[in-house]
Amino acid sequence: MTRRRTHYRHAVRTGLALSLPLAALAACGGGGGGATGPAAAEAGSGKGTISVWAHQGQKSEDAAVQAAVKAFNSSQNDVKVELKLIPGNDYTKTVTATAAADLPDVLEFDGPTMANFVYNKKLAPLDAYVSGRTVANATDAIKAQGTVGDRLYGLGMYDSGLGVYGNRKLLDAAGVKYPAEPGDTWTAGEFTAALAALKARDADGRTLDISENYGLATEWGTYGFSPVVWSAGGTLTDGGKASGALDSPKVVSAMKTVQSWKPYVDPNTDGNAFAQGRVALSWVGHWQYPTYSQALGDDLVVLPLPDFGNGPKTGQGSWAWGIGAGSKNGKAAGAFLDHLLNDTNVGAMTRANGAPPATVTALAKSELYKKGGPLQLFADQLAKPCGQAPVTDTCVAVTRPVTAGYPVVTSEFSKALSAVYGGTDPKTALSKAARAIDQDFADNAGYPVE
Repeated sequence: MTRRRTHYRHAVRTGLALSLPLAALAACGGGGGGATGPAAAEAGSGKGTISVWAHQGQKSEDAAVQAAVKAFNSSQNDVKVELKLIPGNDYTKTVTATAAADLPDVLEFDGPTMANFVYNKKLAPLDAYVSGRTVANATDAIKAQGTVGDRLYGLGMYDSGLGVYGNRKLLDAAGVKYPAEPGDTWTAGEFTAALAALKARDADGRTLDISENYGLATEWGTYGFSPVVWSAGGTLTDGGKASGALDSPKVVSAMKTVQSWKPYVDPNTDGNAFAQGRVALSWVGHWQYPTYSQALGDDLVVLPLPDFGNGPKTGQGSWAWGIGAGSKNGKAAGAFLDHLLNDTNVGAMTRANGAPPATVTALAKSELYKKGGPLQLFADQLAKPCGQAPVTDTCVAVTRPVTAGYPVVTSEFSKALSAVYGGTDPKTALSKAARAIDQDFADNAGYPVE
């Protein structure tokens, strides 16, 4: 096999924190390319013991998974689940290094890794084993993340959301008008003008946090700022090619605007720039809400990202669950997933981590995300998914590219973003990234799956 190895940093997104451990995804894995069609788990008897792997996250998340397993095991006598928690920093590397035949019946995975695991024959389609009711109750956004071609491989308990948090007191003091009604948003020009107005009232002129402390040349860079690309009317890849898409004039112009914000940005090395009132605006995700709401109370406002011309956009996607292609008991695996994705378990998990529920019914019941809830904006954004179709001005939540080549896409884009932020000409940085992505895809025949 001559396929290259690719590497990327993936984000562990929860309701309270975002860590960025290094994970390596090999394009050349135990199953080889996917040109012969999807792998399929055996149905089995629907009885017996099945193995389940999950990433070890916050203690509250771990407890929610363990409680779900305990409840399932005590609810019936046909299937027994044996759960193994693997440290989050090692999880993706462990799955990557394990042959398909040695993977568990059910496994968790970070959303952007899924297509690579499908490509390497490590995941089986879910439709034969997960009930139609469970699939129908999954949000369209989470199904978009879990779909390769026309087959569903992953479903999640929770999703993610991205926006701008504002300090109402500081915004009002500077006379800055901000989106106040559902559907309102700043244009990129209005956002830049707001930064300038805030700077005039700020001692050090630093009025914006872009979560630079996470590192821009990481998965945060792609998750947090690829929405700028889509909002500008561009895309990371188009038809399997990045040249002409990632480095299009619209994207270059948008990245010049982002570059112009650097003088307004607090590096936020301590992670407290917004909570301590050093800045008025914070570009980050749903997971900071508990900290920010505690710090600001009624002065906290939740706003969409600015519109660069093709409508405001947000990232979405998070950890999901699937069935191992080597499973000999797909029926039992599906029964467990039906249980795991019910309202009780999804509600418990999302209360534990603060993330948006990834099922329709749990989302409607969520105190944070239901209509009138403090984070309704994130739910509204996820209700307008772009899926894997062209990104229009009417959709909002964009799934990161579902391709086995995603590791190189995110690596090259985030490096380009970091370079642009550091002063490199956007056209130069984006074209360099596009060439590297296109070379990798050419080396791997476009990563065919089916």
